[in-house]
Amino acid sequence: MAKTTAMSNAIRALAMDAVQQAKSGHPGAPMGMAEMAVALWAHHLRHNPADPHWPDRDRFILSNGHASMLLYALLHLSGYDLPIEELKNFRQLHSRTAGHPEVDVTPGVETTTGPLGQGITNAVGFALAEKLLAAEFNRDGHTIVDHHTYVFLGDGCLMEGISHEAAALAGAWKLGKLIALYDDNGISIDGKVTPWFVDDTAARFRAYQWNVIGPVDGHDVQALDAAIAEAKKSTDKPTLIICKTHIGKGSPNRQDTSKAHGEPLGAEEIALTRQQLGWKHEPFKIPKSVYADWDARAAGKKAQSAWQKRFKAYAKAYPQLAAEFTRRMAGALPEDFGAVAAQIASQAHDSAATVASRKASQLALEGLTAALPELLGGSADLTGSNLTKTAATADFRVDAQGRVVTTEDGRIGRHINYGVREFGMAAIMNGIALHGGFIPYGGTFLTFSDYSRNAIRMAALMKRRVIHVFTHDSIGLGEDGPTHQSIEHAASLRLIPNLDVWRPADTTETAIAWTVALSQQHRPSALLLSRQNLAYAPKTEAALDEIANGAYVLAEPQAVGLQQPAQAVLIATGSEVQLALAAQQLLAERKIAVRVVSMPSTTVFDRQDAAYKTQVLPPQLPRIAVEMGVSDFWWKYGCAAVVGIDRYGESAPAGALFELFGFTAENVADTVELALQKASS
Repeated sequence: MAKTTAMSNAIRALAMDAVQQAKSGHPGAPMGMAEMAVALWAHHLRHNPADPHWPDRDRFILSNGHASMLLYALLHLSGYDLPIEELKNFRQLHSRTAGHPEVDVTPGVETTTGPLGQGITNAVGFALAEKLLAAEFNRDGHTIVDHHTYVFLGDGCLMEGISHEAAALAGAWKLGKLIALYDDNGISIDGKVTPWFVDDTAARFRAYQWNVIGPVDGHDVQALDAAIAEAKKSTDKPTLIICKTHIGKGSPNRQDTSKAHGEPLGAEEIALTRQQLGWKHEPFKIPKSVYADWDARAAGKKAQSAWQKRFKAYAKAYPQLAAEFTRRMAGALPEDFGAVAAQIASQAHDSAATVASRKASQLALEGLTAALPELLGGSADLTGSNLTKTAATADFRVDAQGRVVTTEDGRIGRHINYGVREFGMAAIMNGIALHGGFIPYGGTFLTFSDYSRNAIRMAALMKRRVIHVFTHDSIGLGEDGPTHQSIEHAASLRLIPNLDVWRPADTTETAIAWTVALSQQHRPSALLLSRQNLAYAPKTEAALDEIANGAYVLAEPQAVGLQQPAQAVLIATGSEVQLALAAQQLLAERKIAVRVVSMPSTTVFDRQDAAYKTQVLPPQLPRIAVEMGVSDFWWKYGCAAVVGIDRYGESAPAGALFELFGFTAENVADTVELALQKASS
């Protein structure tokens, strides 16, 4: 008891001291969850501080990321490369102890958390990846994938609707190795939660087909230890352990109050708390005996060594599988990916098919999913519209015992029915990407990217390869009307740093968008695809090589019979490229020469060097952009005019809408001519 008390109080002291020194932060939750941390980290969590990335470690996710000092204290105490100076630098510029945990910044942090509800949802992705990899790679007598995903979460995570989406899927998928510990302290920023949070959480999770343990005393390490041990016995259900705790545990005047949540305790209260806890040490001073009790390096080394021994035997018995597992966990594409990508692009070019870009996406995916077993697809209840399923990707299913169902030839299902859960899908895909072993992609309508947006932003912030397939990309979807017609969405997604946004015009651009997205190991991508058919745009060999640059010269005036230099540049994306080509022909009849530039990805084009940008968009030529979306975005390219739409659409057939909103070759040609007249006046 004395040992666990000292270990718990070390967490409390570090949390108090770091928040006080930073003059900001959240001390209450770390103080309240200290015994939960002791029970899990000292008795159950299998990890190695010397190697935070070994593949079969248990994953720990702090979903209530405002309690970051709990995680930083644990990482420091257990032996990770996080010295006490970093804790003293909590929340300071360039420290490795940011206000909320950030993956790839702090060793041992598995995912960036802060937006509540997304951590538990990431955890579902982690647990799903573990389950699928185990089914794919483990063999009788050779188990190389066998770890748990543990999550701490609080009231805020449960209030966010995304937790419903995630928990329901975790139950449906029977993720028995997912164990969540709920810090049930009844306090949030606004005070006691009872006036606005009256859910029967236990009944809610039982309805999701979870095991529910508790409530247990969240300050009784022995009871918590037993609860975790019980949870680990589950094979067909995830487990929620309800831990009744006191926020700010040990603080005489702040315990069980909202003041303990998000502000320093203050020097006087910290002194009183130290006295109440019997903690007589100076700020940031931890006794050697406590460090020794927390030190996980020897146990971690032993656990990893045992796994490495198993993996060595596995590699001897199944050398190809071992090499494939190693490649995929490293996030590397197969050595022949370049050849595969070239073949898929060539097939798209040679077919010259007139199809919707959503269908062009499926055609590219047929080849990609056959060549890349790590591609893990899905859709938010729109599979027949998003066209994310291929011949190589059977549906993911589990049997009554929670085992992954495989095909007759032993393959796992690689297409996930997420149901109508766009936000949950996006954040689960983040968890899958963070875990490693798979490259996730998922589909929905572009207008519903609003539901997914914060998870898309988190993927970009975390630099993870997640691919979003967004179909029905404009007013071109027609009769469904303005609720489904995307107007501002392309521009809005382009504003997210580190997110590549593609709006391809035909089969070849779509295929290349896919291969470029897959080659980007450290950024997510969004593919914006049409419902309506798009004619193939003929390309020169030079143009084919330049599509991957995000923009390229598609057609010079000579393509329509004018032997004179271009007087203007028409820039278009997606379905509007055909409109620009038709306008180019009309302008040629008026003896006006224009260049047509297809710009499938503004974000990729913006990363090109100045020489290439000037080559594609000569500065001396007026530029006119054409896109069925808000016009504001396009002025950044110095456009003289924009043919766009700055209001919501209407419910009508696509052709009628194009006429109504001026997306006709005649209007584009007139706009170019008027811009030239203004430029010369």
